[in-house]
Amino acid sequence: MGIPSFQTLALPTFFFFFVSSYLLAYFRIFHNWDPKHRAEASSCFISLTHGTPAVFMAIHALTTQTTKSPSPPTFSSPNTFLHNTVLEFSISYFLIDLLHYLIFFPNDTLFILHHLATLYVFFTCRFIVHHGSFALLVLLILAEITSFCQNVWTLAGYRKADLPVAGKVFDLMSLPFFAFYTIVRGIIGPLFVYKMGVFYITQMAGDSIPVWAWVSWMIVIVTAILISIVWVFDHWIDWFKRRKAMNKLA
Repeated sequence: MGIPSFQTLALPTFFFFFVSSYLLAYFRIFHNWDPKHRAEASSCFISLTHGTPAVFMAIHALTTQTTKSPSPPTFSSPNTFLHNTVLEFSISYFLIDLLHYLIFFPNDTLFILHHLATLYVFFTCRFIVHHGSFALLVLLILAEITSFCQNVWTLAGYRKADLPVAGKVFDLMSLPFFAFYTIVRGIIGPLFVYKMGVFYITQMAGDSIPVWAWVSWMIVIVTAILISIVWVFDHWIDWFKRRKAMNKLA
């Protein structure tokens, strides 16, 4: 097991960026919202500043070949500088959002555990194992590619009761967002995780990634996939119930 090494100022820089973004959202952008939704909206705001940029950063990192590793990457390839930068970007975001939940919603155990588990995977990959970032960045893309839709939909949901336009946006986005989320998290994600599992179980990783690391990573990833599927399934049920109620009133 290696010793964590901080070779650049990327992590503290990103951390400062997300702290500043959260404070801007909380004290300026959403300052006139009610206290509960003000905090939740601020969390959505930093999720917006993380999600889509993380997708583009990860795509850039994955498609940029290095002279040290000209061959196609595998699930056990060494982390590149760009891979590590993306991991530090996401580590910073999850640290700030974790603090958000610990301060404002300490009883939201599921989200707190999710953030802790995600931080564990990213941190061990970046600072201890130094391999395996290729797979994690693909999963990051799949996780965050729905981020913009989800956060806009969530923000609209917070204000749908008092802003008619928010209600219209919420209703308009629900079906395409759920469909998009289902395809990414319910189909593509599980297929990719299955390929990861086969790679690790058949020992194709060799000694690059310790058993303790890939086993714990797979437990976290599979659990996150299952929770995502349950989440979208529950929202599909709620959507059909609302549509049925609206049809009765029509």
